Amino acid sequence: MTEAILILGGGGFVGRSLTRTLALKGTPVITVNRSTPGFEHPLVESVVGEFREPEAFAPLLTRSHTVVHLASTSTPGTSAARPLQEVNTNLYITASLLQALQDHPDVELLYMSSGGSLYADASGLPSDESARVHPRSYHGAAKLASEHLISAWCDQFDGRATILRPSNIYGPGQPERPGFGVIPAAFGKILRNETLHVWGDGSVRRDYVYIDDLIRLCTMILGTPMPKGTRIFNACSGTSISLNELFDVMEAATGRPLHRSYDASRAVDASCIAMDATHAAKVYSWRHQTSLKEGLIQTWDWISCAMS
Repeated sequence: MTEAILILGGGGFVGRSLTRTLALKGTPVITVNRSTPGFEHPLVESVVGEFREPEAFAPLLTRSHTVVHLASTSTPGTSAARPLQEVNTNLYITASLLQALQDHPDVELLYMSSGGSLYADASGLPSDESARVHPRSYHGAAKLASEHLISAWCDQFDGRATILRPSNIYGPGQPERPGFGVIPAAFGKILRNETLHVWGDGSVRRDYVYIDDLIRLCTMILGTPMPKGTRIFNACSGTSISLNELFDVMEAATGRPLHRSYDASRAVDASCIAMDATHAAKVYSWRHQTSLKEGLIQTWDWISCAMS
C-alpha cells in the first residue's frame, strides 16, 4: 500500500467513520489503534499497538502522504486535577509525531483539536477562529499546546497543517463510555430506564456537530492540497442549546422520559460554548446540514439496535 492516509486513533468514533468513508471512496488508509482494529476493508491496513516514540511513526510516514491525528485519551473531566496525564499521553504523542514529521517534509497533517474545550465566551456570542481561547481544563490546555507545537513545526520545517476545532461530536457509532459524550450516555440511561447524573443545573450551553457533517468536512480538507503553514477551522452546527433543551429533544426523539439528577457544577465546564463556522463555509463551501432532531433520531435508532 503506497500513498495512503495515515489515521492515528483509527479505532475511535471519528476514526472508524473517517476510515470507512475514505475506503469506500477508494482511498488507501493505514490506521493506528491502541487496542482494537479499526474498520475492516481491503484498502485498510490496521496497526495495533502503542505509538509514542518518533521512531515508531517513521516506517508508516514513508508510505503516507497525509496524517490525520485523532488520537486522544482524555476529556475535560477525565483529566481534571491530573495535568501530568495530558503531558505524558496526548501532548507527548503529538510532540513525537511532529519530531518524526521533520524527516518527512512532504507529509501533510490534519489535527483534530477541540472547539468545545478552547472557546468560552461568557457573552454567548459565536466564536470564530480568531476569537480569544480560554481552556478551563487540562484537556483543553493540551489541545491548545498541540496547536502551538504544530504551528512551530510548520514554521521551522515548511510544514502543511490543518487544525479542526469541532464542537461536541455525536452520532451513530459513538459508544457509551463514562465521561465521553453526554448524548450516548443519556440515550443509554433512557434505554435502561436509569437516571442520568448531570453536573450543574442543565443550563450550560453547547453546540453539537453531527458525525456525518464533520466527516464530510474532513474529506473536503483531505481532497485538496494544503498550503504551507497552519490553518484553523471551526466545525460546528452554529446553534448553541442548553443541556436541558437537549434532553427535551432527546425525549421527543425517543418518546421516552429521561430521568435526571443534578449536582454542583464543575470548574472545568464553561457556561456557554457558541461557535461560528463561516471560515469553513468560505474556503470549502461547507455547512452543517443535519438538524439536531434528525441527528438524534438516527443516533437513537443505532443505539437501540446496538444495545438490543
